[in-house]
Amino acid sequence: MIVQSVSRTTNGYSSAIVINTNVTPCNIGFGVIITSGSPTYTVQHTFDDPADGFSTWFDHPTVAGETTNQDGNYAFPITGVKVVISSGTGAVTMKLVQAGIA
Repeated sequence: MIVQSVSRTTNGYSSAIVINTNVTPCNIGFGVIITSGSPTYTVQHTFDDPADGFSTWFDHPTVAGETTNQDGNYAFPITGVKVVISSGTGAVTMKLVQAGIA
């Protein structure tokens, strides 16, 4: 099991975690922890080809506009995921585990 993580300490977006789409099924679990302050954040995903760059992002259906620690999952293939702080002050860390990745 490999736990991947990204953090953000100000308004804006984290770097993207690239998802291995060669694993079947593409089950992904994640948790977002507020590490300081009281930011408002959203988890976003993309279907863009990482080789061409990520440009189109979609908000997660249930982890959007959050102000507390949250967890969620993706039961369908995506190619990248990131966390965005939209307002407030503070920091968040997102930890992600993809099934089948050792």
